[in-house]
Amino acid sequence: MKIVILMASPNSKGSTSILAEQFRKGAGESGHEVEMINVCELNINPCTGCVACGYEGDCVQRDDNGLIHKALLSCDMVVFATPLYYYGMSAQLKAVVDRFCAYNSSLNRRHLKSALIAVAWNSEDWTFEALTAHYRTLVRYINFEDMGMILGYGCGSPSMTRASSYPEQAYRSGRSL
Repeated sequence: MKIVILMASPNSKGSTSILAEQFRKGAGESGHEVEMINVCELNINPCTGCVACGYEGDCVQRDDNGLIHKALLSCDMVVFATPLYYYGMSAQLKAVVDRFCAYNSSLNRRHLKSALIAVAWNSEDWTFEALTAHYRTLVRYINFEDMGMILGYGCGSPSMTRASSYPEQAYRSGRSL
């Protein structure tokens, strides 16, 4: 299986990266081809809502979103890896997701598997409610097959994350595919 991880943390050595890397390691050891795309290093503009794409065509914006488009239409699974920013995904990942509209039908027909990896400083039971609701809605709308969520409660720093059970959980999740 070909897996694309959309790594969406501006902190390339932070908690999100730790879990995404462990997932990648586990999936790779199971024989899967894994590509990690750091969306924070790309130039991806927000969707303008112009609908010139007709919801299934070329976007008028000439930025790095074409790389995401190509990767998602040639993989079997997408993993959304994001820190929790004000109870949602990072702005960088949100910009990528919003740009799905230009190839929405193609994504829908792919029936990709998907997963969510997220980390948060907070550890209250409601911490991830808004993000997981958004993710579940995206899964339903784009016809993804949800393979699970790794939600790192209390992962406010790399040291907190490394000391938690979440890196092992991410590794096992990737390995179990």
